[in-house]
Amino acid sequence: MKQSRATIRYAKSLIAISNEQSALETSFNDMLVLSSVCNSNRDFVNLLKTPIVKTDLKINILTNLFAKSLSDLTLSFVTLITKKKRETLLPEIADCFISLYKKNKNIKEVYVTTATPLDQDLREEVMTYIKKQTDSKIELKENVDESLIGGAIIRMDDKQLDASISSSLKSLKQQFSENLYIQNY
Repeated sequence: MKQSRATIRYAKSLIAISNEQSALETSFNDMLVLSSVCNSNRDFVNLLKTPIVKTDLKINILTNLFAKSLSDLTLSFVTLITKKKRETLLPEIADCFISLYKKNKNIKEVYVTTATPLDQDLREEVMTYIKKQTDSKIELKENVDESLIGGAIIRMDDKQLDASISSSLKSLKQQFSENLYIQNY
């Protein structure tokens, strides 16, 4: 995800203010809510992006929409962003805040793709394997892809462990497709 300088600055500013007011966890939960709304509701994102709706009306809509679900600090931050005419950046600011928070708290996102859903024993086994590799807290994201046939693909940061049957079959197919015949031997 590419983030602009403004997005990073606003996210860092909210983290700094939240730390000063001892409300970092609350702000993190608020940004999760805001990110979830932005990801699930395209009309909301279009509202933020449209220049037709005036700033005062956007502030009123945002206040009415998030008055009960966001803290006062986050709501005033969203209002300030809207007054500065940067409301189009709110989804990216929320995502950037979440990633900076996780980096600050040493939380790693690990993506596990399997052919069938993980049961509890296998999930614990994967978690212990990953914890041996890193000293971070782990947030496991599971995905099911039946084309793997079996096995798993584990992704963390820029590392990937592919222990799927489909990749093993592709490797075998590539090995067998090589011509091992040596002419004039």
